Amino acid sequence: MHKGMGLILLMLASISASAQFTISGTVRELKTGQPLGGTNVALRGTLIGTVTDTDGKYRLEKLSSGSYTILTTFIGYADTLRQIELNDNMEVDFFLREDRELLVQPVVIHGTRAGESTPTTYTNVSSKTLQEQNFGQDLPFLLNWTPSVVTTSDAGTGVGYTGIRIRGSDATRVNVTINGIPYNDSESQTTYWVDIPDIASSSQSIQIQRGVGTSTNGAGAFGGSVNLETKSDHEPHIPYADLIAAGGSFGTQRYTVRAGTGFLGKSGWYLDGKFSKISSNGYVDRATSDLTSYYGRVGFNNYVIDAQLIVFGGAEKTYQSWYGVDSATLQTNRRMNYAGALYDASGNVTGYYGNQADDYKQNHLQFHFSIVLSPKWEAKVALHNTFGSGFYEEYHQDRTFASVGLPDYSTFTSTDMVVRKWLDNRFYGVTYQVQYVGDKSSLLIGGAVNQYSPAKHFGEIIWAKETGSVPQNYNYYNGSSEKGDRNIYAKWNYKFTDKLSSFVDVQYRSIDYHTSGTQDDLSSYSVGDHFDFFNPKAGLSYSIKGNGWESSTLYASYAIANREPGRSDYLEGATKPRSERLYNLEIGWRKKAKKYAMDVNYFLMTYTDQLVQTGAIDNAGYPIRANVGSSYRTGIELSGATAISKRVNWKANLTWSVNQNKDFVVFENSLPVAKGTNIILSPGVIAGSQLSWKPFTGFEAAWLSKYVGSQYLDNTESKRVRLSDYWINDLRFSYELHIKGFKSIGWSLLFNNVLDVMYSSNGYSYSGTPYYFPQAGRNFMGMMTIKF
Repeated sequence: MHKGMGLILLMLASISASAQFTISGTVRELKTGQPLGGTNVALRGTLIGTVTDTDGKYRLEKLSSGSYTILTTFIGYADTLRQIELNDNMEVDFFLREDRELLVQPVVIHGTRAGESTPTTYTNVSSKTLQEQNFGQDLPFLLNWTPSVVTTSDAGTGVGYTGIRIRGSDATRVNVTINGIPYNDSESQTTYWVDIPDIASSSQSIQIQRGVGTSTNGAGAFGGSVNLETKSDHEPHIPYADLIAAGGSFGTQRYTVRAGTGFLGKSGWYLDGKFSKISSNGYVDRATSDLTSYYGRVGFNNYVIDAQLIVFGGAEKTYQSWYGVDSATLQTNRRMNYAGALYDASGNVTGYYGNQADDYKQNHLQFHFSIVLSPKWEAKVALHNTFGSGFYEEYHQDRTFASVGLPDYSTFTSTDMVVRKWLDNRFYGVTYQVQYVGDKSSLLIGGAVNQYSPAKHFGEIIWAKETGSVPQNYNYYNGSSEKGDRNIYAKWNYKFTDKLSSFVDVQYRSIDYHTSGTQDDLSSYSVGDHFDFFNPKAGLSYSIKGNGWESSTLYASYAIANREPGRSDYLEGATKPRSERLYNLEIGWRKKAKKYAMDVNYFLMTYTDQLVQTGAIDNAGYPIRANVGSSYRTGIELSGATAISKRVNWKANLTWSVNQNKDFVVFENSLPVAKGTNIILSPGVIAGSQLSWKPFTGFEAAWLSKYVGSQYLDNTESKRVRLSDYWINDLRFSYELHIKGFKSIGWSLLFNNVLDVMYSSNGYSYSGTPYYFPQAGRNFMGMMTIKF
C-alpha cells in the first residue's frame, strides 16, 4: 500500500513539475534595436512580474499552462500588450516604440484621454518637452507652441496670473483635469494656474484636446481640454534626486527640489516628493509674485493593484496687475500699473499702497485605486478633496460709510479704508470607472459625484483712517454658494476590421447651483438653478499600419456638449443667463513615418446661446459675458514634425479660423440691429514653430517662434478697439553633461522675445475705451539642473 501511495505521489509530482513553464525574452527599442534595461514586464491580472536587466532580458518562471496577457511598460515608450497561449517554455521578444511628442500612445486616465485610434483632435506633450522649457513660468507658457493656443500674462513675464485660450475660447471654457479630477473652479469655471505653481515639475505628460474631445469630468469643454498626469517622469523602480535653480530678468528666480525612492525592495511601495519656490518682480510695475508649491505621493503597485495617495498644492501672493493700460499710456509708460495708486485732490498719483495683493492658498488631496480584475477587466476609483482660502487686499480712498453699510462717523461721511475680499471654499467627491478591453472592442463605464460647498464670499474692513469708525472684525458683505455636479458615462470602441474602428460616448450630467447673499456694493442676490445635460459623441477612424513607425489614420467625429453659466454670468449680466450648447464636427488625417509626422484637421464648432465676452470686466478683473444667440468657429489646423537631418528637427503648426457671432446685437441710429461680427479675442491666424539643432552629444539649440493674428477687444469689429498681431521669437540653448557621481548636470539659457517686440497679448474694453496688457520685451533666463 505504501508503495502504491508513493507511486501516486510521484506521478502527481511529475505532472505538477511538467506543468511549470517559463516565459523569457528580450525587450528592445524598435528604432535602434538597443536593449531596454529597466522595463517592467508583468502578466496582466496576476501578481507575477519582473524588470529587465541591463541587457534587456527578462524571465518569468514556474507558470502554469493557460492564456496570459504580457504587459511591458517603460517611461518614454508606448505600453505593449501581447496575448499568448502557454503550453511549453516560450521566448517572447518585445520591440517598444519611442514616445514621440506629436503622436504618442497615451495612458488612459479616468476616461479623459484620447488614444491613437480615437477620432478626436489632440496633442501630447511629454515631460521631457515640459522640463526643457520650464524656467519657472506658469504651465500655459510651457504649452505656448502647441496648435491653436494663445497665452497671456498679467505681469508680462509668464509668472503670476496667466491664461490660456484654445481656438479662441478663454480659460473658463477649457476643461482642465489633474489625474482625471476636475480642476476648474466650480463657480467661475476658470483655471488659476497661479494656485499650483510649477505643477509642470510634477507632470509626466499633458494631453491637449481641441473641441469637445473626450472630456468627462468637470465643466463642458467648449474650446478644448487640458489633461495632466502627475506621475513622476523618472523610472518608477529607480531612486532619484534633482536640484534645479533658475534666474533671470525682472528678478525672476526658481528653486526646485525633487526626490523619489523608487520601489522599496520587492514590496511594491514607492515615494515621490517635490518642493518649489518661484519669485519675480514682474515686467509690469510692482507686479511681484511670491509662489511656493509642493507635491507628494505614496504609491503601491504589484501589477494587479495600483494605489496612490497624492497631495499637492501651493500658496501665492501677487501684487495686483489686472487693470491694464489705455492706448495713450501704452505709448508713454507701457509698464504702468494703476493698482494701489494713491491720488491727491487734483487727481495726481502721489504713491502706491504697498500691499495691494492677492493672497491665496490651495491644497489638494487625491487617492487613486485601481485593480486588474482579469486580463480584460480593470476597475478604478478616485477620492479627492480640495481646500482653498484667501483674499485680495485693496486700499480705498475716501470711501463713504454708507457704501459699506455703516452710519456716518461724527462729522465724517467717508474715510480711507483697507478691505480684504475673501473666498473660502471646499471641493470634494469621487470618480469611478470599470473598463473592459477585448480583442475587437473596449467598454468604459464610469461616473462622478462632486460637491462644491461650503463656499463663503465676504468682505472685511481691516483698517480705517478715522479710528473707531469701523467696528472690529466688521464684514460689510457676505454670501455663500454650493454646487452639486453628478455624471455617468459610457465609452465604447469597436473594431469592425483591423483598419476600421468606431467610438461612441454618451454622458448624462446633472448640476444644482445655489448662491445667495450681498455683493460688495451691498446689493442682494439669490440664485438657484438646475441643469440636466445629455452629451453624446460618436466617430469613426480608419488606420493603415505600415512598417515600423509608419501609419496613417483618417478620422471623423461629431459631438454635442452643454455647459452651465458661471457665477459672474448670474451676478454681472443684465438678464438671467442661459446654458450654452455646442455642436462640434472634427475631420482629420494623422500620418507618421520614419522621418516625419503630420496632422491635418478641419473643425466646425457651432453654438447656441454662447456666452461671449462683451469686452468689459468687473471690479475683480473678471470678463463680463452675455448670451449672443447663434455663433460659430470653423477652421483648419495643420501640425507636423520632421527630421531635416540627423541633427536638425523642425516642428510647426498653423491654424486658420473664422470666428463669428451671427446674431450679435449692435445699435445703429439708436436702433438694435443683429449682425455678424468677429468673436472677441479670437485671432484668425495662429502659428508656432520649433526648430532644433543638435551639433554634438548633449548640446541643443532651439529657435521658437509664435505668430498671433489681430484680435478684437469687443464685438463691434471696431479697428480702434483691437490688439495688433504679433510675432515673437525665442532662443533656447541647453547642454547636458554626464560625469561620474551624477546622472547628469545640465545648463540652459532662454532668451525671450529676442527681437524686442513691444506687444500686448490680452485686453478689454470699458465704455468703448480699450485697455491692454503689455508683455515683456527682450529678457532672459538661465537654469542649472543636477540629477543624482
